[in-house]
Amino acid sequence: MNHQIKIALIDDEQLILEGVKMLLSNEKNISVCLTSNNGPDFIEKLGSLSADEFPHIALVDVQMQPMNGFELVEILKEKYPELRIIILSSHYKTSILGYMVKLGVSAFLPKNSDRKTFIDAITMVYKNGVFFTAEDHQMLFTYMNSSAKKKSLFEMDDELSEREKDVVKLICQEYTNNEIGEKLFISPRTVESHRQRILEKIGAKNTVGIVIYAVVNNIYSLDKM
Repeated sequence: MNHQIKIALIDDEQLILEGVKMLLSNEKNISVCLTSNNGPDFIEKLGSLSADEFPHIALVDVQMQPMNGFELVEILKEKYPELRIIILSSHYKTSILGYMVKLGVSAFLPKNSDRKTFIDAITMVYKNGVFFTAEDHQMLFTYMNSSAKKKSLFEMDDELSEREKDVVKLICQEYTNNEIGEKLFISPRTVESHRQRILEKIGAKNTVGIVIYAVVNNIYSLDKM
């Protein structure tokens, strides 16, 4: 990987902040560009960054005061929809994974994850937009087999057309609008129209939401990522 992955860390435990920052300092392709110990402070700091300084990924703790991690994520997804988010928590529950998917979070990692999983998660979220462990993968398939839960994740009035599904598959493979247009023999403008229509149909705000939708609905397999 040639690109430097810029990371922001938000956790109200100073030892966790310093420990994660130290761990990442040994990775030549990863740099920590911002740290904060609470949500409001992080939002303020983020707003002062230039485009060159802005992080690719935010690692967010769940249990914080005065604003918990999920409240912070909701604000970040509204203000900065392209910012990819990894949730860090000491409490790893199936119900939280479902909520994570609905919010459009890119990954969920317990704080006791091993170093390799941690680095893999950051790398894959940067590269593909999402990262799921084998356990997460199994939980997602459980969601897929429950129509009630599946509907609660993506409430849709109109199903995707076959052409829109083709576009989704190529988006999941990180192809640009121009590349997708070449493969499907349509113009980049038409691809963009499809992309916007897909976002509207599934209620997602960005590419991460499209990828998660594709995985949950068995349009695209995590095994290919």
